[in-house]
Amino acid sequence: MGRPESPLLAPDPDDSAADPAEAEVETRERVVDAALHGQRLDKALVTMAGEFSRSHLQDLIERGHVQVDGDKAGSASRKVRAGQRLRIELVPTDESLAFRPQAMALAILFEDAHLMLIDKPAGLVVHPAPGNWAGTLLNGLLAHHAGAAALPRAGIVHRLDKDTSGVMVVGKTLEAVTALSRDIAARTVRRRYLALAQGDCPSMTVEAPIGRDPVSRVKMAVVASGKPARTDVEHLAAVGGISALRCTLHTGRTHQIRVHLASRGHPLVADAVYGGRPALGMLRQALHAHTLHLAHPITRAPLAFECAPPLDFSAAWRQISTHLAR
Repeated sequence: MGRPESPLLAPDPDDSAADPAEAEVETRERVVDAALHGQRLDKALVTMAGEFSRSHLQDLIERGHVQVDGDKAGSASRKVRAGQRLRIELVPTDESLAFRPQAMALAILFEDAHLMLIDKPAGLVVHPAPGNWAGTLLNGLLAHHAGAAALPRAGIVHRLDKDTSGVMVVGKTLEAVTALSRDIAARTVRRRYLALAQGDCPSMTVEAPIGRDPVSRVKMAVVASGKPARTDVEHLAAVGGISALRCTLHTGRTHQIRVHLASRGHPLVADAVYGGRPALGMLRQALHAHTLHLAHPITRAPLAFECAPPLDFSAAWRQISTHLAR
């Protein structure tokens, strides 16, 4: 099956649900008494909104949500004086938005009562995390169907990195989520990716454990204490120091293809985290989840889906496509 014409999964700017915090701002006011005179502003605010962390209250000050005698406060460290009137707008924390529905134009390849196949664009975060508490695929799934709210991670059973594009499967019922998770663990779900890597990368199987990088906590690495991971790499062509590859996952570790290829000296094109340089017009990691084969979680009928690459990847791929092995 092909992809829809408009594979955007961005929040709809015309939908008021795109910013659920706007309708949930509570305002509190207090006159500073003698007991608070001379205290830091952020400490005084704790007495007004003790259910919030001090760091969140400091953030509200910086964002202009706190007033002293009608003027924006400006600084958390300023001292308050008896008789001053404090006013605070209690905007919800970013974390509180993590599991709120946000309407999105999902690019759906297939959907029935039990599962969805989605074409995820590069740039979309799949699951909320620090720095991306809203605008994620999970938020979009919560808005798409009511049953998602009752499911673990709204039915997400596997992830793609933010800058990786391609096909994903999502469960819509607990029975389907359970079956899909079981099939992924049993390695009966087959996932193949197209990749552009630096250097003349040979066909190979990389079987090396992956864990958190001991030096950089934002990276993964091949480490002896990591979880087992296996990637089959098929060389298709190499032109101008760039290799076109087809990669098959046998496990689903975080950043698996990126880490395995980088560990063999062939980082993905434009994957700055693992040493890849921009090339062929690619400004994000050159990785696309191309095909997905699985058994339907309820009927067990075999399903196969193919997702065409987005414009940036397909343009880069075409530059070497005439050299691909037939």
